[in-house]
Amino acid sequence: MGEIKKSWDEINRKIAQGSAVVITAEEAAAMSKESSPADIAKKVDVVTTGTFGAMCSSGVFINFGHPEPPIRMEKLTLDGVPVFGGIAAVDAYIGATETHPDIPDFGGAHLIEKLISGGSLFLKAQGKGTDCYPRKEIETFIHKDAVNEMIMCNPRNAYQNYPAAVNSTHKTLYTYMGTLLPSCLNINYSTSGCLSPLLNDPFFRTIGTGTPVFFGGAVGSVGWNGTQFNTEKPRNPAGIPLSNAGTLMLIGNAKEMSPEWVRAAYYYKYGTTLYIGIGFAIPVLDEDMAKHVSVRNDQIETTVCDYGLPGHPGISTANYEELMSGTFALNGRNVKTAPLSSYRKARILAEELKQRVISGAFPLSPPVCPLPEHSTVKGLNIRSQALGEEHK
Repeated sequence: MGEIKKSWDEINRKIAQGSAVVITAEEAAAMSKESSPADIAKKVDVVTTGTFGAMCSSGVFINFGHPEPPIRMEKLTLDGVPVFGGIAAVDAYIGATETHPDIPDFGGAHLIEKLISGGSLFLKAQGKGTDCYPRKEIETFIHKDAVNEMIMCNPRNAYQNYPAAVNSTHKTLYTYMGTLLPSCLNINYSTSGCLSPLLNDPFFRTIGTGTPVFFGGAVGSVGWNGTQFNTEKPRNPAGIPLSNAGTLMLIGNAKEMSPEWVRAAYYYKYGTTLYIGIGFAIPVLDEDMAKHVSVRNDQIETTVCDYGLPGHPGISTANYEELMSGTFALNGRNVKTAPLSSYRKARILAEELKQRVISGAFPLSPPVCPLPEHSTVKGLNIRSQALGEEHK
């Protein structure tokens, strides 16, 4: 018998007929303990994934509509939080990590959650006034049903893997990886492990531009590769990068999203961020895909990085079964570990997505175009002040 191969059309026909076998990635991982990739490819048609974690590189484009007389909004705030208005007259971008100038634990993420939840925000805007936009200022309240569009467009979401964080210095560090205690007293990590979307398709065979995505409770799509997309990171034998690699630019209708899957957060002494639920339904096209979608937590490794040293160098590696156990042996002693993402919510999301696929409410379609095969990340080159003077 030859290798099992299925097409997207074949799998979609089975979904339409009600005969498709759809399971979560966690169920596939458990299945792999007793079944080979060939057996899984034969029995399973679709595997659903999920993650619910902090996505700092997120925000919402919003169009307020024109008042009468109209205004070109050049400086504006929502509930006192600055939002970017340098787009067009009444378009703006709410950045999740923008903070209130006087309230450090309140920012753009909270505005986004409040809008999605149906709340109202106080808009205050000014402009210089022009012949076509004579109004110079406006103050009013807005909510999601009163604006034209709310489009969530996130430059970098769903990291393929992310290093765990530790701190070897003698002072506490407050970071985007949470509070890191001195002398390596804790390790923080952020992943949904075997449920994590891009760990189940490590070479982006089924995920690319145009791929449907469970995005904050709505059906969104992959708009492009995310910023800092990196295919050149070292990989383990399972093909999974050992640190932060692929990312996705995601887009979706924020008016259709749910506060269950879009939640604001504040990291103490670091800043605001936005927790978003993201998931993909991955077709099991062949044995190779079956192998990837059934990866287990003990097969997924990440780098443990020291945030107390310049460049955050890697000082160890750990698999997610070890990290999820609550302790990890580092430098001869057991160190407490803690997740920044919610495995429980990722599990619920993957199950919800599973039911949507079975019912036909979530589309399966191949990418319009693939993500880059080769891409790396450059650091910002700090040039001399003299060189800068030459370009003035």
